[in-house]
Amino acid sequence: MKIVSWNVNSLNVRMPHLETWLGLRAPDVVALQETKLEDHRFPDTELSALGYRSVFAGQKTYNGVAILSREPAQDVQIGVPGLDDEQKRVIAATVGDVRIVNLYVVNGQDVGTDKYAYKLRWLDAVHAWLAEELRAHPQLVVLGDFNIAPDERDVYDPAVWNETHILTSTAERDALQRLYALGLHDSYRMHHDAAGEFSWWDYRQAAFRRNLGLRIDLTLISDALRARCTGAGIDREPRTWERPSDHAPAWVELG
Repeated sequence: MKIVSWNVNSLNVRMPHLETWLGLRAPDVVALQETKLEDHRFPDTELSALGYRSVFAGQKTYNGVAILSREPAQDVQIGVPGLDDEQKRVIAATVGDVRIVNLYVVNGQDVGTDKYAYKLRWLDAVHAWLAEELRAHPQLVVLGDFNIAPDERDVYDPAVWNETHILTSTAERDALQRLYALGLHDSYRMHHDAAGEFSWWDYRQAAFRRNLGLRIDLTLISDALRARCTGAGIDREPRTWERPSDHAPAWVELG
């Protein structure tokens, strides 16, 4: 089972890329973030013609998440239970014997701002919910745009992206470590130790060409899935296409 996370940064704009990429890679499950589409505009029919069922939760202009799968998704959950939040950032579903949780984590704007405090509260709520999900679904994959680079290997310049910077601040990384402590593992790091491979590059300053990026799109797997994890990586090719998303797909493969 190949499971992929991709922040498409507007499905309306990136639908031709998604169609091409699905034809090339044929993944089993795709978790999308930043679809930026209200539900009545989601291209369910077009994706069905490509062999994918869709569950989704969207809103106009911002946010939006979806799970595409070759077999129907079951037991769909939209949002974090008990969290009063109108932003469409979370969707979960069971595909086959694997529970999939798709997260579009809050950006947080800048350290010390109200949006940063909201990000940390949001991550606390996700932590409590995932603890319950793991008890109910031991075979769990949590993936998405985490808007957190786990460590210095995951940023192009650790002197800039440091403990006081958004996306790499101490409190954000501590929140991510708390998720790991539940029994979740960064599948990419199970297969790759080196620095310098990223999943996001700014549109400005020729950042992709210069590889000035961050690895913030993560595929986490539970203890019960570690033995099944045969590979993980980042697919840079769609970032080279015309009018790309600023994110590349991040994938994990389970045997």
